[in-house]
Amino acid sequence: MIGFLSGKILEKNTNSVIIDVGGVGYEVLIPLTTFYELGEIGSDVQLRIYTHVREDAIQLFGFRSARERDLFLKLIAVQGVGAKSGITMLSGMSSDEIINAIRAN
Repeated sequence: MIGFLSGKILEKNTNSVIIDVGGVGYEVLIPLTTFYELGEIGSDVQLRIYTHVREDAIQLFGFRSARERDLFLKLIAVQGVGAKSGITMLSGMSSDEIINAIRAN
């Protein structure tokens, strides 16, 4: 499984980025929190990756920090919360806000 990518930003959108790693472009889905921390096209980037495998697709989800990735993994471990829902949650709130909301029930 892919757990980390380091390369140059080839293309950048609000919910995804394409990273050129040695001539191979990896499309990675990202939360808005990661999008705002990315540099411009052509700049270097390093992302922690979660590889999501389904019957019909392999998707990569990227995060700027290991903490954000770990929170994502905890979110998708909850029954009824999938990878897309988890990334949407991280796009709407910071990691600290989600943790505080969970602690407060």
